[in-house]
Amino acid sequence: FFLRYNFNDYMLVIINRLFLLKEIILFSVSVGPFPDLCVIFTGPWGRCMGSECGPGGSQSRAVWCAHSEGWTTLHTNCDQTERPDNQQSCFRVCDWHKEMYDWQLGAWNQCVPVSMRSSGVQRPAVCTWGEEGIQTREVGCVQKANGEPAEDAICEYFEPRPRLEQACLIPCPRDCVVSEFSLWTPCSKSCGMGLQNRIRFVLAPPLFGGSACPNLTEFQTCQPGSCEGEESLYSLRVGPWGPCSVKDPETKELIKKKRNRNRQNRQGGKFWDLQVGYQTREVNCVHKSGNVEALSLCSQEILPVTFQACVMTKDCDVTEWSEWSACSKECYDPNGPNGQRIRTRKVSQFPSGEGGDCPELEEKEPCSPQGDGVPPCIVYSWKTTEWTECRVDVLLSQQDRRRGNQTGLCGGGIQTREVYCVQSSADTPPNLKLRPMDNDLCLSIPPNTTQLCHISCPVECEVSSWSAWGPCTYENCQDQAAKKGFKLRKRKIVNEPTGGTGNCPHLVEAIPCEEPSCYDWLVVKLEECIPDNEKECGPGTQNPQVQCVNSDGEYVERQLCRDAILPMPAICEVPCPKDCALSPWTPWSMCSHTCSGKNTEGKQTRARSILAYNAGEGGIQCPNISSLQEVRNCNDHPCTVYHWQTSAWGQCIEDSSIPATNTSVSQTRHDEASCSVGMQTRKVICVRVNVGQVPPKKCPESLRPDTVRPCLLPCKRDCIVTPYSEWSPCPTTCQAGGKTKKKHSRKRIIIQSPANGGQDCPEVLTQERDCESPSVCQGYRWKTHKWRRCQLVPWSVRQDSPGAQEICGPGMQVRAVSCRKQDGGQADIETCLKIARYMPPITQPCQLPCQEDCQLSTWSKFSPCIADCVGVRTRKRMLIGKSKKRDQCKNNQVYPLSETQYCPCNKYNAQPLGNWSDCVLPEGGRMEGQLGMRVQGDIKECGQGYRYQATVCYDQDNRIVETSRCNSHGYIEEACIIPCPSDCKLSEWSNWSRCSKSCGSGVKVRSKWLREKPYNGGRPCPKLDHVNQVYEVVPCLSNCGQYVWVAEPWSVWRVSNVDLRDNCGEGVQTRKYWSIMVNNRNPCFSRCMLNTIDGPSEQVEDYLCDPEDMPLGARNSQLPCPEDCVLSDWGAWSPCPLVRMMHHLILLCYSSIQCFIFATEVGSHQTEKPCKLNNNCFHYSYNITDWSTCQLSDRAVCGNGIKTRMLDCVRSDGKSVDLKFCKERKWQMNASCVVECPVNCQLSDWSPWSECTHTCGLAGKLWRKRTVIQAPQGDGRPCPSQMEQWKPCLVKPCYSWRYSSWSECKTEGARCGEGLHFRNVSCFVSDGSDEQDSSLVDDELCGDLAPSVDGDTHMILQEPCTAPCPGECYLTDWTVWSPCQLSCVGGDDVGFGSVQVRSRAVVAQDPENLLQCPEQELEARPCTGQSGRCFEYKWRTGPWRGSSRHVWCQRFDGLNVTGGCPVSAKPMADRSCDPPCTKPRSLCTEAGVCGCEEGYTEVMTSDGLLDQCTVIPVLEIPTAGDNKADVKTIRAFSPIQPEASSPGRAGRTWFLQPFGPGE
Repeated sequence: FFLRYNFNDYMLVIINRLFLLKEIILFSVSVGPFPDLCVIFTGPWGRCMGSECGPGGSQSRAVWCAHSEGWTTLHTNCDQTERPDNQQSCFRVCDWHKEMYDWQLGAWNQCVPVSMRSSGVQRPAVCTWGEEGIQTREVGCVQKANGEPAEDAICEYFEPRPRLEQACLIPCPRDCVVSEFSLWTPCSKSCGMGLQNRIRFVLAPPLFGGSACPNLTEFQTCQPGSCEGEESLYSLRVGPWGPCSVKDPETKELIKKKRNRNRQNRQGGKFWDLQVGYQTREVNCVHKSGNVEALSLCSQEILPVTFQACVMTKDCDVTEWSEWSACSKECYDPNGPNGQRIRTRKVSQFPSGEGGDCPELEEKEPCSPQGDGVPPCIVYSWKTTEWTECRVDVLLSQQDRRRGNQTGLCGGGIQTREVYCVQSSADTPPNLKLRPMDNDLCLSIPPNTTQLCHISCPVECEVSSWSAWGPCTYENCQDQAAKKGFKLRKRKIVNEPTGGTGNCPHLVEAIPCEEPSCYDWLVVKLEECIPDNEKECGPGTQNPQVQCVNSDGEYVERQLCRDAILPMPAICEVPCPKDCALSPWTPWSMCSHTCSGKNTEGKQTRARSILAYNAGEGGIQCPNISSLQEVRNCNDHPCTVYHWQTSAWGQCIEDSSIPATNTSVSQTRHDEASCSVGMQTRKVICVRVNVGQVPPKKCPESLRPDTVRPCLLPCKRDCIVTPYSEWSPCPTTCQAGGKTKKKHSRKRIIIQSPANGGQDCPEVLTQERDCESPSVCQGYRWKTHKWRRCQLVPWSVRQDSPGAQEICGPGMQVRAVSCRKQDGGQADIETCLKIARYMPPITQPCQLPCQEDCQLSTWSKFSPCIADCVGVRTRKRMLIGKSKKRDQCKNNQVYPLSETQYCPCNKYNAQPLGNWSDCVLPEGGRMEGQLGMRVQGDIKECGQGYRYQATVCYDQDNRIVETSRCNSHGYIEEACIIPCPSDCKLSEWSNWSRCSKSCGSGVKVRSKWLREKPYNGGRPCPKLDHVNQVYEVVPCLSNCGQYVWVAEPWSVWRVSNVDLRDNCGEGVQTRKYWSIMVNNRNPCFSRCMLNTIDGPSEQVEDYLCDPEDMPLGARNSQLPCPEDCVLSDWGAWSPCPLVRMMHHLILLCYSSIQCFIFATEVGSHQTEKPCKLNNNCFHYSYNITDWSTCQLSDRAVCGNGIKTRMLDCVRSDGKSVDLKFCKERKWQMNASCVVECPVNCQLSDWSPWSECTHTCGLAGKLWRKRTVIQAPQGDGRPCPSQMEQWKPCLVKPCYSWRYSSWSECKTEGARCGEGLHFRNVSCFVSDGSDEQDSSLVDDELCGDLAPSVDGDTHMILQEPCTAPCPGECYLTDWTVWSPCQLSCVGGDDVGFGSVQVRSRAVVAQDPENLLQCPEQELEARPCTGQSGRCFEYKWRTGPWRGSSRHVWCQRFDGLNVTGGCPVSAKPMADRSCDPPCTKPRSLCTEAGVCGCEEGYTEVMTSDGLLDQCTVIPVLEIPTAGDNKADVKTIRAFSPIQPEASSPGRAGRTWFLQPFGPGE
């Protein structure tokens, strides 16, 4: 406002707004609130506040009134009666409430399709995987103590509310699947009208809303024939047995007295408080309609028994739980495994009759003792021995020639150590020798037993080149009395060799000389020539500038040369006018030989040239050509060179002059310490080169090397071993059959090997002794006691039954069992229940014989046969009791007392079984390396082994028997070969090639080529090129001054434009060339020479010298004439300076000459020329190569190496030049590197053979395995793929108890009703596979097996059943449970689990009773503990039969079913045409249109319908130009147009043929 209005305007706006607000307020007061325009809004509740935790808090929120347009107004404009509270009481949550409240999660509701919740979403037409849905649940905050609801805000304080919805999947409907119908049953009646049934069973239940199962039964009437007599309408039916009871008071009292009287004497005490009662049943006469009629209508002489003895039902009764036992763990270890404590209870009453089984009698729970008095647990940890010596030989490949000589190997290697378990604690000293324990006690991961190591490779001594021979000097300048002198030349050690400089070659060579001196004058330069007598020209002298130097050429004080002869001034000459002008002498050349002898003499030369001939008379003439060159002797000392030669230092021995302090220490190899000072000696002799040893006086005594030096003696290390371990445990104190291990042992481990003369290790590291004789195994068994007297049904109950007798008939008897130790001692019943398990029966039916009954004992076993197929075997029984005296019982035809049968004629044959096993090497085989040492991966992996094939033995009935019956040990053994691995074989390295450049940095190459590829798991080859070679390229550096051109001085001038009188003008000057043929080439003016420190030494190939530097062979110039200025040769061009001019850089080069006029010097002249880059002016820069490959010592296989690079000085035009042209700079030219070691895979020993995977049968295998203890690295040999081996087990027959089939339902004298069916338990043998059925064998073969069937010890040999009465409609027995079936799509499980099903079908016998039939039954259950499988169903079709064919659904295993196949994909079963095909020879085709039979063709109407079927004629296709009409056909080949007619030929004939049935 202050920016846009002045003060008056601003006040005016304020006043207007105040008036507007007043009117609004007045209007509001007069009119009232705006209930239709204003609405009350509330904000969220704030945080609950309060001084105490719990429900005493309060919270507030904002409440305001807002206009419908969104702006806030006064509260009075809203209806105040609807205004909510802005404060409320609340529950103030504190942290400790977390233990009191929690979210309660309800179960997820049914999955509801998304389409039902969202109107815009349509359900899929075809269900494939399922339909997406949503399911909800209830979530609420509750109190943990009582589950009472609480405010959600309390639980939200600690964690967010769990989700209320989740996505789900509604499976596709699965229809019921049933099998095919069985065959029709026989007619239910033998005459009259009956029924036939056929049934099917359910294979898969309907799921997820699928179609229900169809009827499982179909009926059809049958009438075998008319009945001759009247049909039997009535049947006697027995009902079920009633409960077991004792209703007779007298019997109850009698039983009670007997029980109390005998309880103390009865074995087992109260355990066996069994009571025998009785039970009854009804017998009715029923009509075929199912109505019960009078019993008299059922004509039957003997009625069924209506009573029987039984055992009174009693449930198992147990005592209360005992107190918990002490914890099996007696120490405290929070990180270790828990212990266990046990409580038990005893059986006070065993179940009888139909009583409930006993519950568990033992309960266990984990425990861990705690408290101040609990000691800490023993801790076991891994300890290791010291690492063995580092070995390189184990890394060598098979082809490495160093295998034959392993001395001096270095670089990367492998070392091993042993790991053992010890008992330790936190305060155990680290150096304490601990006793080895069983390795199973250490639970942590053991340390590595192998590691890579490195042996430093010896660095060979490297020396520089020899220096030039020095002057003749005294052997010792301090003592010059000997007057003996030597010329010396020296070289230096340029690296740091291993073991110091003692093994380096000699560094000084000496030549005896005469007139030695220690100091001499060195002429630095000659001053200008000064003519004598102060003339301007003529002879003169040059004074030398000198410096005093020592014998090493170093400048020293001038006074030291006081005895030396000072160099004399040199004679020179300054040419006068008209004199011959000569150039200065060139420097003396290098000496031609380093020494002088009979055939060699050192020479030096220098030369000068004629600059101008003398000018007429009066001038000094020029010398002849021979005077232009001078020769002098040099290196005139004889070629007799001497030097001191030293042997290697000897072994360090104790110095007797020093007290011995070399005591033994116990330290590791890698921390070698010295304990005393010793002494080393070596031999020093004087040697003349190329001659041999000479007297010592020939060599300089002052330079004689030392022969003795002190050394440090390493400390002695004694062998350190652990204490002996505990004796290995003998086997358990007893074993079945008394088979015990006779020996046990103990061992100790070397943890430090001896060294440096320390104490040796003991020879015995393992001790063995016999175990003590084990005691007899304490076993437990059931002891059965005598059966009690057979108890009958009370007489009061059975007296009214017809034919009842008081003292005979069926009854029930009981007995007691007890638990005994093997030695007969008493034991708790619970012990036998736990160990002996199956308890013998304690009740059984019995029969008190009546007076006329015959009693016989049970049959004995058959007597043994002497041999197969020889003799007979018998079994017997006898009459017992009063039966022995009854005549009717002595009738052997009715009651035979013996049975005889021929001995079985058993024949056995052995057959091979299964595949051959893996090839197994003999156990304990080792591969020994060189020198008897074990090599890497030394477990024998190849060679001759054996493979095994099991044999199975069968008898003549094709039943499996023990292999011993076939006189076989159970195996076929065959030799086999495991091929040995062969490593990649390469050639040796070729020689290094010459460096690719003679100046600067280049490369040199060497190569290997493949000789043999690896096979059988040998070491792989390195990467080879296309010609199977591998290369190694390293940089190299050639000294640019290594090769130089050598040329002769210039010859005298030859004037071409000659003025013979004046001898001046233009001319040619040449150099004398050498008449030497190099590789048959023409002579040259210069030659390429190898440059050494003594100068050019020998001629080499020209290509090694730089052609740009080759000297010129001739030059043109001007020979000065009289009056001309005589100039000397141009000097060298000066370096190009940088001159700034006109803002341009101009590079100028200068060169100077000296001018003589008439041979009179007048001054110096200079010339200049512009410097052109890369022409006469260059820039220089360093070029550094890449690093080379890692270079190892020749003695190394891998490990630490050196990589190098080269430095090159490169001119700006790209040419490599000498390093002196580049500015000096420090570069790192070497760096350490590592070559990965080729570590072969190392495997553990084979484990012991496992137990057989099957206790019997054909499929048993023994397995053993090994593990990788060292993975391969680098180019090492890879691990073999076979980490497990198997061989077959000895084939054993599988014996088992099996049930026989259930007998028919027996109703004991009645035609129908409730009865029993029975089955037996017999011994069966099988081969353990599903391919062969079990065979019945003698029960004795199952004698060692516990009586159980399919693992169930509770064998059921009888069950109640119901026999249907004639005409009655009933349900069949339950089918067996079907296989577990998954819900799958396309063979993949969709994750809804698996189910199995069983069903009962209806069977009807009389058409009149169909309405009384029960409903068919179906039971489905989820599969638990079983893996289901996917069942696929496909439609199948038969051939067309007219217009129809058979279409059915088939399961993947070939079973025809109903249901399972998708109805939408059902193939067409009927192909009737509309309209029907009524024309002769017509039929309905697969396409649903009318066609013709084979051999006939269709003639169609204009609207595409069949008009008629005509025989297909053999038609001649008209030639081109013929306009005959074609016949339309849908079954014949289309006519093919003929080729163009050849001249003179009318055309080609074609024939129409119909399609054959296969076309």
